[in-house]
Amino acid sequence: MKNIIFIFGTRPEIIKLAPVILEMKKFPQDYNVIICNTEQQKELSNQTLAYFGLKADINLDCMRENQSLASVQARLLISLDKVFCENKIDASIVQGDTMTVLCGALTSFYHKIPVFHVEAGLRSYDIYEPFPEEVMRQMTSRVAELHFAPTEVNKNALLKENIPENKIHITGNTVIDALFCLSKEVIEHSEKFYQEKNIPIDDKLVLITAHRRENHGERIDRIIDAISYLAQKYSDHTFVIPVHPNPNVKNKIYERLGNLKNIHLLPPLDYPYLVYLMKHAKLILTDSGGIQEEAPSFACPTLVMRYETERKEGIEAGVSKLVGADYEKILEESEKILASSKSETRLKAQNPYGDGTSSRQIEKIIREYFS
Repeated sequence: MKNIIFIFGTRPEIIKLAPVILEMKKFPQDYNVIICNTEQQKELSNQTLAYFGLKADINLDCMRENQSLASVQARLLISLDKVFCENKIDASIVQGDTMTVLCGALTSFYHKIPVFHVEAGLRSYDIYEPFPEEVMRQMTSRVAELHFAPTEVNKNALLKENIPENKIHITGNTVIDALFCLSKEVIEHSEKFYQEKNIPIDDKLVLITAHRRENHGERIDRIIDAISYLAQKYSDHTFVIPVHPNPNVKNKIYERLGNLKNIHLLPPLDYPYLVYLMKHAKLILTDSGGIQEEAPSFACPTLVMRYETERKEGIEAGVSKLVGADYEKILEESEKILASSKSETRLKAQNPYGDGTSSRQIEKIIREYFS
């Protein structure tokens, strides 16, 4: 039996790793699964774990208010080092590009434990877009033993960086697997949730999320200006914004958008509630990486409020479009969709990020690795 530790700390990491955890838990004779939550997003991460019926074996509680990147990295490395010293571990699994991912990979490397990187090979090649994630993902690739690349584009990026081809496996993105975990009962409960809040879910729904570090400061001001204008011009549309708890984002959004009647500001949503909004939205405005991957499954046009994205497949397939934090561009592209009917703006392209079988592929590759 192999002791496999999953290291994560944010909601997107859990959404994308939960299907892999659940798949490996089907084989208790082969794997002892250890779930380690750094609690980089404490409330969000534990909330999402519960949705998948999972609970962390180890909680690290590493976050502090207004911390620097260097200080949280130091705390994570020290805490994870203790975890590795106190547990026999045969391999660690990380996902994506967060501080938790980098620290999990580094700690594994220091202990000479193989690292398996889920969602490997995404690149923007701009070290400040997204910041600091681009560099964290690249550094993780230097120490990973297995690279689970969602697409051919990601594989090619790794090959250009001299990663051996036999260590790279195209699996699709596990976020698509997570979408298939939603039961009929969960969907019905989500519908009731919005009914109780008197939020109309119809063909004039706009979903907005904004939280990335590079969009703090003047950029979030421009984004808010654009949202305010659109909400007032398209007063017959409903704008729903799950507000990230980071005070750099939260305070400004509540101060400047809280009084508009057709804007509904909500706390961070349970995963199924967010998926329900994506499924019914006419338009999505986001700087999230995960939503760029999920939205095409629901044929929803997505405007990406970033200047660079490491998820270029969606741009090339025409299922998403970069608008940055550019006030004029956000308005121009949004109005093309809002001025038309929902049926006219539905996407025709298939989701380029996966077919829902990624977790099974990953388990099979790990099994072969150990055998």
